[in-house]
Amino acid sequence: MMPEEKKFQARRSFIFAPGLQPEMFPKALKSGADIVCIDLEDAIAPQHKDISRERTMALFAEEQADDNVERMVRINCTRTPEGMADLQAIVAGPNRPPAIMLPKVKSPDEIRALDELFDENDVEIRLHVIIETNHGLEAAYEIAQASDRLDAMFFGGVDMAAELRARNDWLNLLYARSRVVHAAAGAEVDVIDVPYLDLEDLSGMRREAEAARDLGFSGKGSIHPKQISMLNEVFSPSADEVAHAQKIVDAFANAETGLVVVDGKLIEKPVLRSMHRTLAVAERVGR
Repeated sequence: MMPEEKKFQARRSFIFAPGLQPEMFPKALKSGADIVCIDLEDAIAPQHKDISRERTMALFAEEQADDNVERMVRINCTRTPEGMADLQAIVAGPNRPPAIMLPKVKSPDEIRALDELFDENDVEIRLHVIIETNHGLEAAYEIAQASDRLDAMFFGGVDMAAELRARNDWLNLLYARSRVVHAAAGAEVDVIDVPYLDLEDLSGMRREAEAARDLGFSGKGSIHPKQISMLNEVFSPSADEVAHAQKIVDAFANAETGLVVVDGKLIEKPVLRSMHRTLAVAERVGR
């Protein structure tokens, strides 16, 4: 699929809403985040898993607004009984979320098995995976290629730092982040960074978000609505970036070769993919 034909979804920011508290879902949808994910995993205590699953599935019985907010459910790890119960509820239920987020993915075989399960049961659901284990990091490139259903990869920095026995800061996790960006780019899917955990340090969050953007991330998670507007700003293309992208696209449209000169710089055709994405995201967010 060519870049200009691909449907782009802005994924600059995301926020979780706990499955145990369905009343939080409408509030999260109005937070300004591009992605709202109902959480059945970390936010839910073991004794509340069943009722959270039931309440979450009930939410999708209601018609969802066409508001450009991407909705999904983070299920439990599919290698656990709770994760298997989540999948059973999704496959068997009449009301399904449009996408699911898969935590602690370690192998492309997990994605292929799920892809086959959904195909055989006519389940139209998109996939998002979290890379947060050492095994997952090692297999990240193959995981990204495992299914056409895959739309984005998420970097789970907290669990990754714990598994690597490293302090959770930018420099220590730079290699791991870079591996996930590399894998996502190879599959032409989005890649979203871990939330910044210090709510009182918005300047620190901006610095980390800008570093993530410059590394290749499409967006970054939030733990509170007050972080979202800044994340959306950081991961939105500027007016100058949009104008530059349009100039390059126009130049190639009128070129007879795979090389053009724009503003005195030689540009090769592979750059078009990034330029099309910049224009598509700008259109989605009204830039």
